[in-house]
Amino acid sequence: MPKVHLLDYAAGNIRSLVNAIEKVGWDVEWIKSPDEVANAEKLILPGVGHFGHCLSQIHNAGYTESVKAFIESGKPFMGICVGLQALFEGSAESTTVPGFGVVPGRLERFDDSEKSVPHIGWNSANTQSKDDSEARSVYGLRPDSKYYYVHSYAVPYRAGVLEKDGWTVATARYGSQDFIGAIAKDNVLATQFHPEKSGAAGQRVIRAFLEGRREEALQSVPAAVKDGLTRRIIACLDVRANDQGDLVVTKGDQYDVREKSNNTVRNLGKPVQKAQQYYEQGADEVTFLNITSFRDTPIKDLPMLEVLRQTSATVFVPLTIGGGIRDTHDPSTGRTVPALEVATLYFKSGADKVSIGSDAVTAAEQYYASNKILTGKTAIETISEAYGAQAVVVSVDPKRVYVASAESISHHTIATAYPGPNGEKHCWYACTIKGGRETRDFDVIQLVTAVEAMGAGEILLNCIDKDGTNSGFDLELIRSVKGAVKIPVIASSGAGNADHFAEVFEQTDVDAALGAGMFHRGEWTVKQVKEQLQGQGLLVRRFEEE
Repeated sequence: MPKVHLLDYAAGNIRSLVNAIEKVGWDVEWIKSPDEVANAEKLILPGVGHFGHCLSQIHNAGYTESVKAFIESGKPFMGICVGLQALFEGSAESTTVPGFGVVPGRLERFDDSEKSVPHIGWNSANTQSKDDSEARSVYGLRPDSKYYYVHSYAVPYRAGVLEKDGWTVATARYGSQDFIGAIAKDNVLATQFHPEKSGAAGQRVIRAFLEGRREEALQSVPAAVKDGLTRRIIACLDVRANDQGDLVVTKGDQYDVREKSNNTVRNLGKPVQKAQQYYEQGADEVTFLNITSFRDTPIKDLPMLEVLRQTSATVFVPLTIGGGIRDTHDPSTGRTVPALEVATLYFKSGADKVSIGSDAVTAAEQYYASNKILTGKTAIETISEAYGAQAVVVSVDPKRVYVASAESISHHTIATAYPGPNGEKHCWYACTIKGGRETRDFDVIQLVTAVEAMGAGEILLNCIDKDGTNSGFDLELIRSVKGAVKIPVIASSGAGNADHFAEVFEQTDVDAALGAGMFHRGEWTVKQVKEQLQGQGLLVRRFEEE
């Protein structure tokens, strides 16, 4: 197979990029020293996470000048995410660390006064202007496609500034701000989005770069698509070992996953096949929650690692893994393995994000007990520092507690439209741990504000009262949490039909919504949900054939 070189500097989840390149028929060889850069024919610079961390790794390893020389040589070069950011002069994320300075401009943080930050999800990369007389594709980019972004910093788009120097610029819009989604000039292509996680649309971009197809006229003018972030639909797979030791997708009622008739673990399919099915239906993300919770040790959980490896080879949308991402004891060596090392193992196996549950509650309780002092040692902090906030999801499992009045308790309460068993008109949401089996005297607002301060990039908001009911999301809970944090929130628990997704998107500011049982049982497909949302005027990503 033809060959492309990738720079190896510990840049996060690289497995997905390798899989995407191999999918389009190319082989990957790693650059492991600056001296090897000049020998490459085509070079890709990937990157995930913090600008300062990634660029410092590149500078300290001695790659900066050799990469700049490669670009100047005229050989094909592609930068992805931080690989695009590196081409600019610098970033507000780390003002003391310089970029390559190949492209003028600096990255700025998104304004979180009107939208969630990080910017996570599917957005445009549009090279078409209103004055274009014909539709054209630059490195496979199409104005009717959506691509997967996950970042907090971006280069603001200023019309004509880069174009006057010969750059083609693809733009995206988040809130009221236009920013640079991709740039191309001569031998250089760089994308802020992740083509390896952008389904068929992303594979088209990778293939066009590798084959040197810089610009092509489109056969037909694409239908106009509204710019901006789409509504994300996430398929969630609760995975655990059944009584025979096989990993299965299961689903419970208030987290009870055993059949009442014979007390066996409910088996709704195999994880890899289910994930592939949802990808083909158009799921925007796939989440694996290992509810066995690695009761031995996550670093020895080879079957779950293999599930990730196999899934990432055929599913080109973001993958999240949850359960057991914490400091853990390795019985084979007797040492304590840090949560960061555990997370790294799963990133290398194909995960893009890790989800932290019970341990986030414990860390948040300690955060308040220490008068809100950050230690820098929690799983959330260490993983976020290394891989970026967007790599850390905190999974929250609250349950409703009714009270006679808001003044009767110190927790954050809401006035509810659904009175309690004794007519109570107020309630608060207590956090639970250990899969809902233990309730803490700690409320959901305390938790989400604490983990946001620690560096979490997203909240997966479950609800024990709604789980398995198919009665719709808890909108009061969602509004309360969304009002308390600036980071994205995923609504979970209670979805039973497409109307529930429409309801949560229309009546709250939630960033994404997750379904499980309704998909596993075949009552609805992801495609059917999206078609109904689109029919109601909501912006969703259409599935593109490979």
